[in-house]
Amino acid sequence: MNYWLNILIREQIKISTHSSYHSKMKQHIFPLLGRKKLTLLSDRDIEWFLKALSGKGLSNTTINNIYVILKSALSKAYSEKVIVENPCSTIVSPKIKKKEIFVLTIEQQQRLEKIALQETACSSVIISLYTGLRIGEISGLTWSDVDLENRVISIKRTLQRISIANSKTKTKIIFGSPKTESSIRKIPIAANLADYLMEKKERSTSEFVISHKNKYMEPRLINHHFKKMTKEAKLENIHFHVLRHTFATRCIEQGIDIATLSKLLGHKSTKMTLDTYAGSLWETREKAISLIDTQLQLRH
Repeated sequence: MNYWLNILIREQIKISTHSSYHSKMKQHIFPLLGRKKLTLLSDRDIEWFLKALSGKGLSNTTINNIYVILKSALSKAYSEKVIVENPCSTIVSPKIKKKEIFVLTIEQQQRLEKIALQETACSSVIISLYTGLRIGEISGLTWSDVDLENRVISIKRTLQRISIANSKTKTKIIFGSPKTESSIRKIPIAANLADYLMEKKERSTSEFVISHKNKYMEPRLINHHFKKMTKEAKLENIHFHVLRHTFATRCIEQGIDIATLSKLLGHKSTKMTLDTYAGSLWETREKAISLIDTQLQLRH
């Protein structure tokens, strides 16, 4: 596993991906399978491993993510003839139950916006609700990425805190490229948001759009502020990512087509957008059917 991660695929993956893989290996794979000889690993061992992960109370999504890492390493071992058979070849991946996304109602959104607009500095809540940016993209956004003359925001980087193996500091902040190639994108700035950003830019003394002590504001600090705001708005126990879902849902409600929304969100494909927001599309589908239905002239 270590050879696969640190030698074979090290140059092909991001630092954040390496950190995530290493963490899952150390926390889940090594304690359960680490003492097993690679050439003796069987499909029964893999089945036991998956059951043991389930016994820890982990969600099927987390179990599947851990299993994908193990399977990828063993597939490489098999292709390099280190093992005669891949013990994962007969295993069925854990079924992932789709979570229903939570979205703010218009009334809840207005309550939260009212509090966000009272902030002197630029608010991460307003940015997310009106652009759909991910929290890491907001953290890494600089004023040089915001072209107010042409009304375009360029998403070029993401900021995140990752865990570092064998380090005294344990974690560090990194600037990386966005999640996928499609995440590197341009987002139009509408009139009201342009006015808001112009006002905040004039007051700002930092190169970062969302700042703390003239530097960037990292995601966990944005989350900390967000929790305070949601408490004030009586909207407790919601995650910052809900704002992105809310942006997408408002777009759908206004009749924005899926291809356009997919581009705005930086999704890999329209399928991903459809899969995520299928529920939100129901009313739009009903409207479409009703419009077509007017053509039906029933004769009695």
